[in-house]
Amino acid sequence: MTDQLDHLASVLADRYKIERRLGEGGMATVYLAEDVKHDRKVALKVLKPELAAVLGADRFVQEIKTTASLQHPNILPLFDSGEVEGFLYYVMPYIEGETLREKLNRETQLGIDEAVKIATEVADALDAAHQRGVIHRDIKPENILLHSGRPMVADFGIALAVSAAAGGRMTETGLSLGTPHYMSPEQATAEKDITHRSDVYSLGSVLYEMLTGEPPYMGNSAQQIIMKIVTDTPRPVTELRRSVPPNVTATVAKSLEKLAADRFESAAKFAAALSNPAFTVPTTHTTATTPREAPAPRARDWRSIAAVAAVAFALGALMWQVVGPGGSPDRRTMRFARTPSVALFSDPSGILAISPDGSRTAFVGIGPDGQQLFVHDLDQLDTRPVPGTTGAEEPHFSPDGQWIAFLDNVRLRRVPAAGGASVTVANVSGIQRGVSWAEDDVIIVSPVSIGGLLRVTVSTGVVDTLVWPERDSEIATYRWPELLPGGRTVLFATGDAIESMRIMAYDIESGEVTYLLDGTRPRYSRTGHLVYVTSNGTLSVVPFDAARLSVGGSPSVIAQGVMVKSAGGAEYDVSDEGSLVYIHGGADASQLVMVDRRGAEELVSEESRNFAGVALSPDGDRLALTIVDEAATDVWLYDMSLETFSPRTFGGENVYPSWSRDGNHIVFSSDRSGRGRGLWRVRADGSGQPEPVYDVDSEQSVYEGVWSPDGEWFVFRYSGVTTSRDIMGFAVDGDSTPIPLVRTEFGERAPALSPDGRWLAYSSDESGQSEVYVQEFPGPGGKWLVSDQGGTEPRWSRDGRELFFRTSTHFMSAVVQTTPVFRLLELRELFPDSYLRQVQNRRYDVHPDGNHFLMVRGTHAAEIVQVVNWLGDVR
Repeated sequence: MTDQLDHLASVLADRYKIERRLGEGGMATVYLAEDVKHDRKVALKVLKPELAAVLGADRFVQEIKTTASLQHPNILPLFDSGEVEGFLYYVMPYIEGETLREKLNRETQLGIDEAVKIATEVADALDAAHQRGVIHRDIKPENILLHSGRPMVADFGIALAVSAAAGGRMTETGLSLGTPHYMSPEQATAEKDITHRSDVYSLGSVLYEMLTGEPPYMGNSAQQIIMKIVTDTPRPVTELRRSVPPNVTATVAKSLEKLAADRFESAAKFAAALSNPAFTVPTTHTTATTPREAPAPRARDWRSIAAVAAVAFALGALMWQVVGPGGSPDRRTMRFARTPSVALFSDPSGILAISPDGSRTAFVGIGPDGQQLFVHDLDQLDTRPVPGTTGAEEPHFSPDGQWIAFLDNVRLRRVPAAGGASVTVANVSGIQRGVSWAEDDVIIVSPVSIGGLLRVTVSTGVVDTLVWPERDSEIATYRWPELLPGGRTVLFATGDAIESMRIMAYDIESGEVTYLLDGTRPRYSRTGHLVYVTSNGTLSVVPFDAARLSVGGSPSVIAQGVMVKSAGGAEYDVSDEGSLVYIHGGADASQLVMVDRRGAEELVSEESRNFAGVALSPDGDRLALTIVDEAATDVWLYDMSLETFSPRTFGGENVYPSWSRDGNHIVFSSDRSGRGRGLWRVRADGSGQPEPVYDVDSEQSVYEGVWSPDGEWFVFRYSGVTTSRDIMGFAVDGDSTPIPLVRTEFGERAPALSPDGRWLAYSSDESGQSEVYVQEFPGPGGKWLVSDQGGTEPRWSRDGRELFFRTSTHFMSAVVQTTPVFRLLELRELFPDSYLRQVQNRRYDVHPDGNHFLMVRGTHAAEIVQVVNWLGDVR
């Protein structure tokens, strides 16, 4: 048995004795077990860990009670369900026999009488459940067991219970509810209200396969199958098997209607039609065996085959309807949403972009290599990571859609949108707040450190200042630029806080600035509209004359609940062809939890906020953390004994807290000086004002850092004009000039010093992916690779015997020897790691006892929403 199975068998030993693994489905792993109390064989089904991670145990058990009340000879009953130490499980009878899938794999087609009998009895079971208000949602051959010739429907209502318990977050797990070949059109297009007629469709698909040897729609990928479900019409059964009676053919055809209202109104009537030789449907459904032309889709359902796409929530796929340039008022406006399969990067910078033709989206997420770009091609099911983009932020597509520009600390880079090596365009200064790639080989960026705008010539890498804020001017910052066609005017947002942001237009030739309206993140649509967001997350559009720089008419609301950020950013983008994409939801809501080595959680606080960097005090009783909200990004202190939160900073963007060795001060990175991002400290008790520890000029930025155990050094991540993500340090009582500790052409981050002060751990992408390394401190000396399959956010145990870090899937412990030399003794997986991350700085910390870990747990997943032909609603 695996470690996980051993643990499961141990915690369930008083109720079930696990004998062996029977198989694995989309949602659960199935074990043969003995019910100890009742002395009977049972099928013990344990939900997959990634699925259980997004479900609350109480909610799941509550929802599954509905299925326990179902009693029917053709429904496999539910014996038991529950939660134990993080495992969600349910128990059903163990049936000797085979599934319909196994029978079809062996025989391909069934006899007509046998197929009709199976379908009739399954329909009878469905009708009984439907009358109780329970919809199966996942009827397929795998869920129909054959026991002594009698079909029994398994997992009845489990899909519904899981979906309800997940609260609409199923795509967060990467698993599916429903199988592509048997999905109804309304399931494939992710409609929220699924009725019992969806089960009728799925059963019709199963009967089709029993009769013909294959489901109604086949394809090389799930996407192809779904596209056929929503656009195509299946071949009549009699074309594939002439001996099938007309009433059976007609029953199958009616059950497979695209519109739910055109199908049988109940599973009972489906069964009745199968036994009624006189049953028929209009001749369009009883096509003879002669060749036919593929019918066109109904105009009331799908406006154009070339323009149709479907979204499948359950498959984690997002597919779009594409319309002509600028949108069209005579086409439907369509909205599709999906929850990304990876965590979105939480930062005030921008993380979302859409290609000019609307066929591709890019976003910044946390993947195997940490913070990096991900791309979703709309003709593909899967989201793909983009290699070579570690540390990316502010993505923006080139005008032709062939490239994606992004920022990587001090570098402006670009990478082929279809995949390939990334290249540096130019070095730019520090954190950016916006990128605009317009015509004429020009990219505009907005460095926080100067507050103005830089213009970069892509082909040459030449950087020049476009505009610089004047002293005492009412315009202190130029953020979220949008270069208008023609290259003469830049739209931008300015203001001290999200509530006071204003959108302005800057004339490059004359230097004149024109006020347009209140809002932030302006985007220009070639249809003659200005799109923007207000502080409450309302996405609006207003007619805009780009030549006269004038706004006319009343604004129209496109969407509500768009993610807005403290620096005035808003997560959305528009394409040239009439689509826009946005992230729905505020900043990531999260909670603080203490997790033991086996993965058991204990809630630290009921508070739900956007908790970023976290650091436990030396005594483990207090917590310094960054809280990001719409108005500010500040360092707070949480007292665990008093259960109180207290702010420790006001003004500026304050991140990456750490503690002084005596626990009296909190050190953090801040841009409060206006000259770049430097190191500051504030007394933990709240007295006094923040004071600089290490000041910087406008071309430098200092990020996450730590004190050495003896208090003589401070080590931090540094970015300058010619360097990006290097680890530097300075002696506190000596020359404060930083010296390089780890300086390469690659990205180093998250420094951590061992308790004896002899070893520096950090992560680096020098191998092509982020890994954890240890080297002698302060050096020179040797270097050792600790992780072997990716690693980020290293952190030492207080006794120095372990180095903890995170892979893309697990929280890890490296057992090490630190004296007389460094040695890696063992790597251990402690628990599955689905907690929130912030790769540059640890978004977790180790308790002084070495057996508990403070983690940040997400409380909801943001959705990426695309609106197709948004202008249709506006017009």
